[in-house]
Amino acid sequence: MEFRRHPDRDGLDVYDPIENVRFALYTSGSVQPAAVSTETFYFPVDAAVAVETGTLYVPKLLPVTIRTQDGEMVAETSDGDNRSVQPGAYLIELSTAPMKLYLAVESAFRLEQRDGGVVLDFGAETTVRVGARSYHDRPAETITVTDDVGDVMRALSVNGSALKTTSPERSFPTLRGHPPLIKRGDTFDAPDGLVRPDTGVKPAVPPDREHVFPLASLAYYHGAKVVSGTRPRLVAGEFEHELTGADSYEEAVNRTLRQTFFLDCLTRTEGYYQVDLHEREQVEPLVDLDFSALYDAPLTERLAAYLSVPFETLEPHIPNWRLGVDLTPTVENAEYLPYLADSLALVRIPDSPNPNSVKPMSDAQSEFFRAPPSGVLVRGSNGWDAVNDRDVFQVDSMPNVIEQAWAGPGFPLKVNKLDLSALQRRVDRVPTSDTIDIHVVCNDEKMLDEDVVQELYGIREFLDFDVTAHYDLAQDELRELLAQQSDFVHYIGHIDERGFLCSDGSLDARSLSEVNVTAFLLNACESYRQGYELVKKGSRGGVATLSPIGNPSATKLGKILARLLNYGFPLRAALSIARRHSLYGYQYTVIGDGGLSLVHSETGVPLHLEVDRIGDDRFIVKASTYPNDLHGFGTFVHLHQQWSEKKHISSAPMAKLNLTSEELNYGLSKEVTPVVIDDTLYWSDELRASDIK
Repeated sequence: MEFRRHPDRDGLDVYDPIENVRFALYTSGSVQPAAVSTETFYFPVDAAVAVETGTLYVPKLLPVTIRTQDGEMVAETSDGDNRSVQPGAYLIELSTAPMKLYLAVESAFRLEQRDGGVVLDFGAETTVRVGARSYHDRPAETITVTDDVGDVMRALSVNGSALKTTSPERSFPTLRGHPPLIKRGDTFDAPDGLVRPDTGVKPAVPPDREHVFPLASLAYYHGAKVVSGTRPRLVAGEFEHELTGADSYEEAVNRTLRQTFFLDCLTRTEGYYQVDLHEREQVEPLVDLDFSALYDAPLTERLAAYLSVPFETLEPHIPNWRLGVDLTPTVENAEYLPYLADSLALVRIPDSPNPNSVKPMSDAQSEFFRAPPSGVLVRGSNGWDAVNDRDVFQVDSMPNVIEQAWAGPGFPLKVNKLDLSALQRRVDRVPTSDTIDIHVVCNDEKMLDEDVVQELYGIREFLDFDVTAHYDLAQDELRELLAQQSDFVHYIGHIDERGFLCSDGSLDARSLSEVNVTAFLLNACESYRQGYELVKKGSRGGVATLSPIGNPSATKLGKILARLLNYGFPLRAALSIARRHSLYGYQYTVIGDGGLSLVHSETGVPLHLEVDRIGDDRFIVKASTYPNDLHGFGTFVHLHQQWSEKKHISSAPMAKLNLTSEELNYGLSKEVTPVVIDDTLYWSDELRASDIK
C-alpha cells in the first residue's frame, strides 16, 4: 500500500499497486504523511501513516463503522444520520472503499453526511492515523499431489489452514485467505506450516474424483478433513448430515454449503458488525435459532443447529451464489480446486455437454460478416470430438448462480471457459502502473462506427486512464501492442482461421512469443481460438465470439460491454448483462479468468437496476449487485439511505424496493449505474423518474 500527498488538493492519495486501485481522503489543509506502526490497529493493516488535520472529508457516501480502539462497536452510520461522538479513542472503518481503510483518532468529533460524502470534524488540529489493507490475498503454499485421488483428499483437508477465523465472520471474504495451490507431481508433499484448524468437521465420501471434487468449497469453508466413507455424509462431532436424497450428490453438497454459509451471514450480526440485516429480518421469524448463542458456539454445534432447519424454509431467502462451475473429473483438473474453493464456487460434475451449433443471424444474407460458419462439438467414444472444426457446445444452466463457468475441454456456449494459467496470474500479479492503459484497435474502415467505444472508457473519478486508438495496424505493430504491458485491448476487425487480419496479412496468436495485455475484447467473427491463445500466452482473460457476427449487432454489444467494464463489472457479469440487450449476445463468451474487473466500482460492488412504474408516483425497483474479486461473496451492501435502512448480502437480484419519484431520483443521481426499463438499457445519468412511462 502506498500513501502520497494528493496531487490536486489538500489530502491523501491511497494507492494499492497490486489491485491497481486508489482512493482519496481530503483534509482541511496541506498534510505531510508520516509512516507509523501498523501494530496499533485492532484489525490488520498493510501500511499506515499519520497526518494532522482539523477535518477529514471522504468524497463518497460510504457506510462508516465507529469502534473503540479495542474493537467494540460504538455506532454504524449507514442510516444517513449525523452525530456527535464524545471524546475517546476510536477506530473508524470506511466500508466499500477499494481497500480496507481504518482511521484511528483520540478525539471527539462530529460526523456529517453532506456534499456527496462524509465529513469528520475534529474541532481542532488532530492526529489521524490512516491504515490500509489490500484485498489481494496470495496463496501461502503449494501442495504436490500424485494422480491418486487420496492425495487430493489430503490436500483439500488442509485448505482450512487459509481461514483467518472459524467464527461466523469467515463468511466475510476478507477473513478467508486463499487456499494452498495444488500441482501434480510424483509424490505427495505438503509444507509443514499448513495446519488445519481443529473444527471437528469431516465430510466422508467414496474416494473417487466424482465425489471428492465437489467438496472443494464445503471442505475449505468449514476447515474440514476429507475422509473416505461408503456413503456421502458430513460429520460434525456427534452430528451427521447425509449428502444424498432426492437431489444429486453434488446438489446435496452445494445445498449444504449454501445453507450453512447463509446462516453464518445472519449469525455474524451478533459479532463485530451488529447491523440491521434484511435477510435476518426475513428469516428469524421462520426458524427456532438463537443467533446470539450460536455466535459463541463451537462450529460443530452451529452446523448441527443450522442443518436442523429444513432447506425449503430458507431457500427463498438464500442469495444467488456468485459462481457455479462444471468441472470435468480428470487428474489434471485437481489443480483447479484451490481457485474454486477461494471463490466458494458450487461445483458440478458434468455428464456431457449438449451438442449445439451456434447459428449465424437470420438476416445473414444482408449483413456484412467477418468469417464463414462452422460446425459443432459432440461426445465421441474417446472423449470430445470436433466436428467441422468446431469445438463449441452447450451446457445446462445451473440454478441459483449469478455466473457460470466450465473447466474442461472445448468452448461452452454462454458460460466462462476457465483456464488454469489465467487463474494463476490472478494470484501472481505484481504491482503495476497507476494508469489504466486501454487500446482500441480498429483494423477495418467499414467498422469505424464501433470505434466510438474509445469515448466510453475512462470516465471515472479517482482513476487515471490512458485510452489510445489504433487504425489499420500491420502484423508487427499488432504483435508489439500485444506484447507491451497494458490493461485492456478492444479489437474491432476481422479474424479468420489464419488469425487477426492486419494491413499486411494475418497475425496468428499462436506465433506470439508473449502477451502482456491483462484483458481483451475481440469483436470479430469466431475469435475464440485466437482469444484462447492470448490467454495461453499471458493474458488473464477476455471476451471473444463463438460464431460469425454481423456488424450492427457486434457494434451494439461492444458499446454496452465497454461501458459496463468501465464502471467496474467483472467480465462474466458484464457479458451476462450485455447479452440481455443483444439478440445475438449468446455468440459471445468469456475465456480465462471471468472474475477479472478492468476497474473497480466506486461503491464496492457494481449495481444494476430494473425499474417499472406502478403508479403516478410509485416505482418498483429491482436492485442487483455483483460480487467481485475485491468485494467477494458474503459482502454486506447498503443501498442509498432513502431506499433502505437495512443492509443486504450482495447478490443478483438482491432487493425489491417500492420508491417514490423523489426517492428514485435521489438514487439515480448518486452514482452512474445501468438501469433497465422495458427491456431497454439506459444509464442513470441519462434518466429522471419523469422519463419512465
